[in-house]
Amino acid sequence: MEFTKEHLDTYHRDGYVVVRNFFTQEEVDLLYKIAIKDDVMRKKSYDRTDASGLKTKLALWYSLDESLYSKFARSERIVRGVEQILGGKAAHYHSKLMQKEPKTGGAWEWHQDYGYWYKNNGFLLPDMLSVLTALTPATKENGCLQMIRGSHKMGRVEHGFAGEQVGADMEKVNEALKIMPLDYLEMAAGDTAFFHCNTLHASAANLSDKPRWSIITAYNLSSNKPYKDVHTSSYTPIEPFKGDLLAEDAVSITDNADFLVK
Repeated sequence: MEFTKEHLDTYHRDGYVVVRNFFTQEEVDLLYKIAIKDDVMRKKSYDRTDASGLKTKLALWYSLDESLYSKFARSERIVRGVEQILGGKAAHYHSKLMQKEPKTGGAWEWHQDYGYWYKNNGFLLPDMLSVLTALTPATKENGCLQMIRGSHKMGRVEHGFAGEQVGADMEKVNEALKIMPLDYLEMAAGDTAFFHCNTLHASAANLSDKPRWSIITAYNLSSNKPYKDVHTSSYTPIEPFKGDLLAEDAVSITDNADFLVK
């Protein structure tokens, strides 16, 4: 699947673009099947508590190995789209498996990814983006992603803490919501959203009886080397995976994938 001029124009105008059926149902079914049975992923997952006390579970890792997760992150269709957006060679910063379980999955407060990456990780330029692929359907009822359309044009907003999460200055968020549209990104499994690191986004708690699982991979322009972060993956150009995800051995992730430990 190729990014079109319309995809790129939408991304740069709105701060995000959703590409429907970017991965097939069979591809995301395989990844989800592995994820829910993955002992390493379960062991490495941790909770993030929102401002109301509800918890969302996630696992975050930096290194690319031979697992299906890594081949997914390196898949040619994602890397090609990322490099079209960034205008140069892409590097893999990190991947996250988001696990928002029924009835208990917490909210994610309003934030920009770059609000954290700039302050804590030392990336001087916002030449970064995230790519979210829904592994299960995402709806308003189970806490789908919300975007403030066009908010990437505001630049970086100051961030503090909301619960255990980093959150954006709510004065700025509330003013943005007065003049910019709020979009709910309802997605079928396999739909993929590409969004700018300065786009304000959030998600509500999952109070439905359906899980909302997704995989989010963050990418950086390889020339945008951070001065604080120690992970070489963040500035090492990606070698795209050109194979068939369904034809590959469904290898689970390894203990040495450089997981974030909480």
